[in-house]
Amino acid sequence: MVRPDGQLSHDLLPGEKGPQDACGVFGVWAPGEEVAKLAYYGLYALQHRGQESAGIAASDGNRIAVYKDMGLVSQVFDEATLTTLTGHLAVGHCRYSTTGGSHWANAQPTLGATPHGTVALAHNGNLTNSAELYEKLIDKSGFPSQGEMAQGNTTDTALVTALLAEHPHGSLEDAAMHLLPQLVGSFCLAFMDENALYAARDPQGIRPLVLGRLERGWVVASETAALDIVGASLVREIEPGEFVVIDEHGLRSQRFAETRRAACVFEYVYLARPDTTINGRSVYESRVEMGRRLAREHGIDADLVMPTPESGTPAAIGYAEESGIPFGNGLVKNAYVGRTFIQPSDTIRQLGIRLKLNPLKSVVAGKRLVVIDDSIVRGNTQRALIRMLREAGAAEIHVRISSPPIKWPCFYGIDFASRAELIANGLGVEEIRASLGADSLGYISEDGMIAATLQERAELCTACFSGTYPTRLPDADKLGKNVFETRVPVDSSPRRSPGGPSVAQRPEHASAVSIDTRPSAAEGVSRRPVERTSISDEDPGVQESSTGCDPGPDADLEDLILPEDRVPAGPAARTTTGPAARPGSQHAAQHETAKDA
Repeated sequence: MVRPDGQLSHDLLPGEKGPQDACGVFGVWAPGEEVAKLAYYGLYALQHRGQESAGIAASDGNRIAVYKDMGLVSQVFDEATLTTLTGHLAVGHCRYSTTGGSHWANAQPTLGATPHGTVALAHNGNLTNSAELYEKLIDKSGFPSQGEMAQGNTTDTALVTALLAEHPHGSLEDAAMHLLPQLVGSFCLAFMDENALYAARDPQGIRPLVLGRLERGWVVASETAALDIVGASLVREIEPGEFVVIDEHGLRSQRFAETRRAACVFEYVYLARPDTTINGRSVYESRVEMGRRLAREHGIDADLVMPTPESGTPAAIGYAEESGIPFGNGLVKNAYVGRTFIQPSDTIRQLGIRLKLNPLKSVVAGKRLVVIDDSIVRGNTQRALIRMLREAGAAEIHVRISSPPIKWPCFYGIDFASRAELIANGLGVEEIRASLGADSLGYISEDGMIAATLQERAELCTACFSGTYPTRLPDADKLGKNVFETRVPVDSSPRRSPGGPSVAQRPEHASAVSIDTRPSAAEGVSRRPVERTSISDEDPGVQESSTGCDPGPDADLEDLILPEDRVPAGPAARTTTGPAARPGSQHAAQHETAKDA
């Protein structure tokens, strides 16, 4: 039985996903508060960053309990479940697959016993040197015989947990300070032991992470919107290269690396909630300003400016303000249709995307439309919407995009599909316009997009637009979602099938499961330099799909698009992938470990 996931954002066409966002993390240290409920509401505010699985770990000072499952936050947790997660601190996570597949064994937070106590860890981002770290771990200690990696967890989060366990330091804080400088890529970590909350952000600050203050405690979260929902006041961002510890002695901060800021510009374009603030700049205001600049760069005579619901709305507002063309909603979205609702019959499928979007014929008929969206990935969704608007009687359709053409994959937690599938790879703007069937097409310039964020160009990552990456990338065979699965040594033990670990089976009901995760202590791995890298068209690494979280632009408009909507109007035909796998119905499990397990 497939459970509906209640997803309301961006996913309509099987296998036609848009960019996948980085996951959401939340941590709270607040004695006397119901920390599990605070974490629940924090994750609820971060649900847009990942919809595959959710989990919360809580500690009462003696024991850490973790409860996690596949599905949305509101599906995984209920009042009874949250009541069992007691204590004074908690960390939570909502996931869309980064490194490692989408199954229960890879849900977060990960749990492990170390020489200095138990650790529960949640990770937002994607490490680019996972393969190197993994190989060094294997060389030193062999494949872990205990812990989540031994039980089938193939994420870089489980790798970090295992590496923390390998360090023979006197505290988790010391172990983290030894390990953090060796991690390359994007990472915002929220983790805990029995008594303290920890947070760390990569030196580039690719993904956002903020610090908030409660009346009786502290909060760390991926976005400021999560602080708002739990009533925490924003203190500041966790700085790139900063490691924060919060315990009964208060808050203390250390630097594990120098700041080399390269924040993801696509957070401003699409990924973050519009009510979030990143580095002092309102995301909503950034998107409205992108619309204004788009109107200056690509003005057109038209009767109506309309967004593609709902990601294009702020930019459409800005475009209408600047151009003087009236703003209107030409499409109505059914907010109650999720990604994994009951599969439609062939007859119903003929209705196409109208099951989720339907044009307002009285609004669009006979009008010259300016249709605003935040990005174009493969182009299939835009092509279907243009066809639908024409059938509704639109006289002209002029497409305007509030980001530049996406030509390069992301290796820092966003899945833009492989480079071969990106419509802007190899096609010019006029060819894309013809493929979509639009009367005109205009993208905002990279300068205009950056100016709208009020950030310095040198402090932003624009790799998906420019091909210039802020860290050194490994060879193509050391990147990708299944980087661990291809490296796990053959093992004939009953715990792992030949070729690697089997996926951990979840109990059929919520129950306490003791996990022995303490490996022997060992030396850490060596530090590696980080440098800004530019990839050429011939580099094989850019042919591989990157990985990330949260269905991105147009993904929820791509479930029910008709076959003819996938076929471009011009000669630039492109192939699409098959239906996306849907997670099956499973029950949750609760993991508990004693402080001295």
